[in-house]
Amino acid sequence: MTTKTPNGAGPTELETFLPQDNSTINGVTKYKISKGNDLEANSGEFDPFKARKLEHPVSDCDTLTHLLKASLGTGILSMPAAFYASGLVLGIFSTILVSLICTHCSYILVVCAHELYRKSGKTQMSFADVAEESCLRGPKWARKFGGSARQLVLVGIFITYFTTCSCYSVIIAKNFNYVIDQYIESEFPIRITIAVLIVPLILLAYVPNLKYLAPVSMLANVFMAIGLGITFYYLVTDIPDISERDLAADITTFPTFFSITVFAIEAIGVVMPLENHMQNPQHFTGLCGVLNKGMSGVTLIYILLGFFGYLKYGPEVEGSITLNLRKDEYPAQAVNIIIGLAVFCTFGLQFYVCIDIAWNGIKNRYQKHEKLAQYVMRTIMVFVCVILAVAVPTIIPFVSLIGAFCFSILGLIVPVGIEMLTFWDKGFGKYNWKILKNVVVVLIGLLALVFGSKSAIEDIIKLYMPVTVVGLNDVNGTETTSAIPFLTNETAR
Repeated sequence: MTTKTPNGAGPTELETFLPQDNSTINGVTKYKISKGNDLEANSGEFDPFKARKLEHPVSDCDTLTHLLKASLGTGILSMPAAFYASGLVLGIFSTILVSLICTHCSYILVVCAHELYRKSGKTQMSFADVAEESCLRGPKWARKFGGSARQLVLVGIFITYFTTCSCYSVIIAKNFNYVIDQYIESEFPIRITIAVLIVPLILLAYVPNLKYLAPVSMLANVFMAIGLGITFYYLVTDIPDISERDLAADITTFPTFFSITVFAIEAIGVVMPLENHMQNPQHFTGLCGVLNKGMSGVTLIYILLGFFGYLKYGPEVEGSITLNLRKDEYPAQAVNIIIGLAVFCTFGLQFYVCIDIAWNGIKNRYQKHEKLAQYVMRTIMVFVCVILAVAVPTIIPFVSLIGAFCFSILGLIVPVGIEMLTFWDKGFGKYNWKILKNVVVVLIGLLALVFGSKSAIEDIIKLYMPVTVVGLNDVNGTETTSAIPFLTNETAR
């Protein structure tokens, strides 16, 4: 609707194009220039959240589902062993501390991304983009490191998640074989089971985007919930008195707890892909944001399983709590099948990180046949991933070593470095408290690097340690040793 001027003339050009609020004071029409919640109109600043255009936006609920699945991986089954290394009470507080640190690093990564969106005029960034942009828009001395920071993140994330997915195919096969071996006279070859997974994993990798992966992640969460529910039934049945367990273990074993917990909870690689596809990315952060909600639930589950797992089995607890369950009972067998299915469904989300990195690296070359190139790339990547597992079914300790390097550096050290560079011009708070905080995080990251690598190397040594074979004698009658790989309980599955 337009208004007329006092002399009865037609609407002016200003009146034609500006909205009105239908109020007039002393013959002067008032115009509503901007909405109160319109950041762009009020401040003139670029609002990346309103400018972001997504073909398949993901809701807050679906993002939370993905986050839970990314954090509730197979590492949770090792939490009773972690509590054995820390003690019941110390384990509770230490798990909360580790979760706070990992969540904080993911949180500041997203906060820095939102700040860099406004500075650069971009609406989406990957982890590597954030690392590069923080250098380019940071102090002058850091700008020359932008390309190197980008490559460090890209290579580290890709190698970690690609080998983790290869490890997942081994874990899935071992969970299935754990049950199969109960019903056949001989041990079923693990390599055959892994090879059979190629086709279903390729089909899972064909899911085009995170929006359509949400039901798969939801199914994985359901499977994991059922598996953990049955496991909890075993844990709370005939539990011993708390006085029979250590409330705080010896300090020399605490690094073992720390390394297990950090690499179980850490999910830095999926944070930016999840944020990039959110319909309301500003809801990812905040006190009651998606990240804090998801990690709060994850932390509680980790504490409960670790506490009751150690309380039930004490020093006899295995590296994976499912190994303590009775093999001849149907519920225990169901746990292994269900958790195997949960890991299978998780494969799609973890592999999406690798697909995203690989496709961004080659998409400019295949613009004419984009969909065909996507499916060919995904097929080849899954094939290589599974063949690697077939060739080296004892890959788990090697993946742990890679994870120790990459997750401690990329998950803890790199995010605080990005924060320092991003807010270099704004300062670091009163008394530079952010610098002190980041120094503490870096020290913790270095501890995770050292002790995580040490633990993984020890597992690799055990895996290929020469063992004495009883009754094996050389021609002189002297007992000899044979270089037979020594399998731990976890790898023997």
